[in-house]
Amino acid sequence: MTPMRRFLRTALLVSLAAFAAQRPAWAYRAGSTGVASSAEMQSGLADILFLGPDREGQGSYQNFEQANESLRRSRANPQWRNPQWILMPKGLIYRPYLASAKESRFRSVWNNEQGEGNIWDITLGGQVGLLRYGGEHNGRPVGWQLGIEGAGLVRLDQDENNDVMASDFRFGIPVTWGNAFYQVKFGYYHLSSHLGDEFLLKNPGFPRLNFSRDVLLLGISLSPRELWRVYGEAGYAFYSDISESWEFQFGIDYAPNGATGPRGKPFAAINGHLREEVDFGGNVVLQAGWAWRGSASSGMLRTGVEYYNGKNDQFSFFNDSEQKVGFGIWYDY
Repeated sequence: MTPMRRFLRTALLVSLAAFAAQRPAWAYRAGSTGVASSAEMQSGLADILFLGPDREGQGSYQNFEQANESLRRSRANPQWRNPQWILMPKGLIYRPYLASAKESRFRSVWNNEQGEGNIWDITLGGQVGLLRYGGEHNGRPVGWQLGIEGAGLVRLDQDENNDVMASDFRFGIPVTWGNAFYQVKFGYYHLSSHLGDEFLLKNPGFPRLNFSRDVLLLGISLSPRELWRVYGEAGYAFYSDISESWEFQFGIDYAPNGATGPRGKPFAAINGHLREEVDFGGNVVLQAGWAWRGSASSGMLRTGVEYYNGKNDQFSFFNDSEQKVGFGIWYDY
């Protein structure tokens, strides 16, 4: 096992352990026998599956029946019980992964790459809804939604007059479904990668790769606690050049769900991305900082630090490894 794959496996295990630590009672509760009873395990699992404290502010759920009753009450929201067709709806049902390097968003990260110098990673794009059949739950969009996403992901060499090193271009059509507790995404995206003209002029012998892929993807997202989110995604390229068929993403996000006010609130995120063309190695990204959100259906502005380790996220250099640390600004619709 390569050092990078060992690192990714360790990062995943640490992330899952940290997530489980948020509610240790579901796995073990000390009692006279030292073993959790069936009722206690149900209570803990209900706490995880249905966001811990109930939405009426009465403390934690005691069992699955109480959790299900709260879910039934939430679905009794008139806007959700009477779904509507909405053209150009506000907000996303399936939100972007905070620490994923290849999401369509606005991003600017000033990085220092170990052994290479200063680089500037920029993403110019976003994701929006086109049509929704649904409503809102506590201000957050729920139901079915057809969307569109696209971005140009550019890398500039700051030590060489901000020369363009490479650019990846992405376009996608996601179909999503979700409520306040869990969301599902099925979609298609195309990605192609291109070297920058300045880079080719300064490196005339560098191989130009026609890296591209057309992908069908399936993602699942769960909110086990009020501010927490865990997710996993699998993508299969039915057409590819240079790249191979399979890729997998997984991660944990901690971020505000509703209005933060001008003071904002903290966020943290971890993402792992594994790809078949690098023998299911890939990269891990860690982020932490401060976030602002206007409402439960608005976009989110973030600023903070990022650590990246693994295979290059500019796919013209897909088989190169890099380690970088930077300061970033991100905005998701």
